[in-house]
Amino acid sequence: MDENQLQRIVTKYFEEKIFDNHKINSLKKHSKLKSYKINPILVKYLSKVLEDDFTPVGIAKALYYPRVLGTSINTSFGTRIQNMFVELKLANGSLIKGMDIEFIDKIDNRKKWCQLKSGPNTINSEDVNPLLNKFSTVANLARTNQINLNNSDLILGVLYGNENQLSQHYKKIDKKHPVIIGAEFWHRITGFPDFYDKLVVNLDKMILSLDTEQFFEKGYSALAKEITESELFNFK
Repeated sequence: MDENQLQRIVTKYFEEKIFDNHKINSLKKHSKLKSYKINPILVKYLSKVLEDDFTPVGIAKALYYPRVLGTSINTSFGTRIQNMFVELKLANGSLIKGMDIEFIDKIDNRKKWCQLKSGPNTINSEDVNPLLNKFSTVANLARTNQINLNNSDLILGVLYGNENQLSQHYKKIDKKHPVIIGAEFWHRITGFPDFYDKLVVNLDKMILSLDTEQFFEKGYSALAKEITESELFNFK
């Protein structure tokens, strides 16, 4: 598969599996009142902030906005890309607990065991030692099974960003095991040096052409209707 063909396939994957799925799930799940655990005091305040009043639409926006704009798509992003690598045969799902994927590094031609993370600030201080422990477990297992593996074969792959943006938590891990971020990571997994930069350009073009189908308004309007009929709130 040449680079242009892979670019088209990956761009299409982002559109269908990440963005279109996000729209569908937002309407299917997040527009339902039962999908929320509600703090009635906070949502009244947030309704006032958003609509300058305590209204069903204000409550709906206070619930729907953060779910749709934040957690719902951010949580699934890394898993979707992991699945994409496997589906496109750029990597295999790892059989070793604690690792996400295994692939042949297109730069040094060695097999890599990889834990995937989305971006340069997506781990906290309490994540560092558990991640290092996972790598140590894999290294010990490899030695037990006489697998040719060194510390540089156990990597933490970061899907976007650049080295200058890496948090101190990542840099601590990088002292023992390579943290490969952005363009270099995509080079190692696809074999194309400029793949990441070209992908960013292609994704920008695709995103600007997307039909959002007013899913945002449809979602919070459906939620507002349920809120109006709910016994949880009294708008009189």
